[in-house]
Amino acid sequence: MKMYILVRDDIPLGFAMVAVAHASLAGYLKFQDEPEVREWLQGPFFKAVCKVNAKEFENAKQVADHVVLTESALGDQEVAIVFKPRPEWPKMFKFLRLYREPPAV
Repeated sequence: MKMYILVRDDIPLGFAMVAVAHASLAGYLKFQDEPEVREWLQGPFFKAVCKVNAKEFENAKQVADHVVLTESALGDQEVAIVFKPRPEWPKMFKFLRLYREPPAV
């Protein structure tokens, strides 16, 4: 079982970090009564945080059971999307880039 959180790649890092925190909580609150979430909470409760472009973000919205998060400080721009944990994911998720720290210069 894994929860995916997708963050738009054009969001500044500080807002992205806040969006991930909010997404994790929003996903739990939205789906807390679902059997998949109860199973996920039995552990280990994996999460994957991915950085996506605008097209990937829009495509991901077609996948069921998600919450889209906006940021008021960015004019209510959509910044992240969180998905209910599930054991199997659509193929597109295998090709998403994990959100990683940029290499040190």
